[in-house]
Amino acid sequence: MTAATENQDVNDGISAQVLKQEGESVTQRAIRRLLGKKMTVVCLAIMALYFLIALAGYAHLLPDYQQRVAATYEPPSLDFAKILGTDIFGRSILYKVLAGTKTAMTIALFVTAISIPVGMTLGALAGYYGGKLDALIAWTYTILSSIPNILLLVGISYAVRSSFGQDPTAAATADTVDLGLVSMCIAMGVLGWVGLCRLIRAEVLKHKNMEYVLAVRLLGASDAQIIFRHILPNVFHLAIVSASLSMLGAIKFEVILTYLGVGVKGDGSWGMMIQYATGELSNGIWWPLLSVTVAMFLILYALNVVGDALRDALDPKLVH
Repeated sequence: MTAATENQDVNDGISAQVLKQEGESVTQRAIRRLLGKKMTVVCLAIMALYFLIALAGYAHLLPDYQQRVAATYEPPSLDFAKILGTDIFGRSILYKVLAGTKTAMTIALFVTAISIPVGMTLGALAGYYGGKLDALIAWTYTILSSIPNILLLVGISYAVRSSFGQDPTAAATADTVDLGLVSMCIAMGVLGWVGLCRLIRAEVLKHKNMEYVLAVRLLGASDAQIIFRHILPNVFHLAIVSASLSMLGAIKFEVILTYLGVGVKGDGSWGMMIQYATGELSNGIWWPLLSVTVAMFLILYALNVVGDALRDALDPKLVH
């Protein structure tokens, strides 16, 4: 085979690949890019595992983390229940980590489900219509941004619990755990839309005067069609990145607030595990803190990697 023939075969292969990629939809191209990166696939698998653990918790398939399985402070062993050791009451650290996973993923999903639609909608309306509506929305998120998030989260969380007739400092019971989840989801959802709203507003301001928007407007498209069918799909990659950051923030704030005693009540939280483990560390009991730290690191790292990969895969400006 001559060099010219080999070059022609290579060029034909490249042309076929280009034609194949040009015929792909946005979703197909995004899936191809995601699955083409090994680290992204691994992180997707980690996220799927955490979500499955959360679903198993709601299906009552997880073991009871409050049951005593062995003696006090047994170090990690090959026994499944004691693979991460036990705590002061002889309870399995593994079971507690699984319960904390359910709490963390629940809050992350609900906060994202609240903040992303609100942020996209308000940002699109502010950027598209401008005027008094834009001023009102901008004034609202400016006020929220001027107050430290941790103070707002604590205040809103306390207000939500009080509105349900519960003492915010009440001892943990089966009922207060669910109410703690609700209050934290509402608090973080109320604040979580601000960053995305700013980004979407700026992008819509830029897109609303572009040629493709002017064209569909001349064709008789309504404002709602222009915003939700034509502009928002072109800036949706921002929502993807914001969703991953929202889940990250929700998990971290849940841990922080619970550690401070104003979050989820009960031991089924990573924040409460860290609160107990920091005192145990001085006595040489290292496995509870190590276990919860590794559990948090894995999901936070996976969310970061997948968020970046989705942004690269869905951003129209990064087509390659």
